[in-house]
Amino acid sequence: MLKITPFLWFDGQAEAAAIHYLSIFPNSRVTSVLRWGEAGPGPKGSVLTIAFSLDGNDFVALNGGPQFKFSEAISLMVPCKTQDEVDGYWEKLSAGGSKGQCGWLKDRFGVSWQVAPTMLPEMLQDKDQAKADRVMRAMMQMSKIDIAALKRAYDGG
Repeated sequence: MLKITPFLWFDGQAEAAAIHYLSIFPNSRVTSVLRWGEAGPGPKGSVLTIAFSLDGNDFVALNGGPQFKFSEAISLMVPCKTQDEVDGYWEKLSAGGSKGQCGWLKDRFGVSWQVAPTMLPEMLQDKDQAKADRVMRAMMQMSKIDIAALKRAYDGG
């Protein structure tokens, strides 16, 4: 079975990022660490890549250097069932980073995340276009997603 693993390019912060993410997501662990050898070009013994799993989702963080930066063109989605989950992931991931609109944020490493309730796609795809439009308008006014406010908009209140 094909399994696609995202590689995240960092400038010397791969290990710090992986450890930070492990502290946020349940059932997470480092799966392997590859260190630079004599051939370099990084300092011998320093981390080249660190592979990790966040609640069953595999990632590899690479210390690739300063050539490339993260952008919002790629983001990681965190589906949340409750407002407590939204609040927790929002605060932990945005700490030291920046908070955007509609549940989007950048963490302190520049990685973009979407912290959104699992019920949001259902509301936005409702066959009743008026309901979907109300939810969209409500969401567009939010930074962190407020599930109760989305439900009020969905119900017409």
